[in-house]
Amino acid sequence: MEAQEIIQCRGHPLVSGNHPTTFEVTAESHLTSTGDCIIGIAADKGCAGLSAEFKNVLSHDDARLLTRLMCGEVTIEIHSRGSSQFTLSHPTDMVWRRSTFVCGRTIGILSDHVAATLPEDLIKNLVAEKTMIVTLTATRPG
Repeated sequence: MEAQEIIQCRGHPLVSGNHPTTFEVTAESHLTSTGDCIIGIAADKGCAGLSAEFKNVLSHDDARLLTRLMCGEVTIEIHSRGSSQFTLSHPTDMVWRRSTFVCGRTIGILSDHVAATLPEDLIKNLVAEKTMIVTLTATRPG
């Protein structure tokens, strides 16, 4: 089983890419210096806006999530896991976590990248307020 979502967002001059355990994309259009996990703002959807098909595939313990971030000439892939605990209910936010913590904003757990490990060139493009395309591909066996 496989489902895909594509989200468009943009960077902001206050993107720092410093958070050691998460990264976030939000539909909110503002960012403060305390939001050090936020890498994209003004997203065209949050967790609640994802399709029922996508949520169904991702909301299982054997689900895998491939996230592709494309901004300017930089592309990076992040590998995460899904969970049967996911509600994917937050109206504006999507958070990828290194841990297994789950809340309504969580879209990926046990992620192999967080804000602090994203490429410097990606962060520079986001600070320059470039557009970022986030491609989410959820898969699970059977």
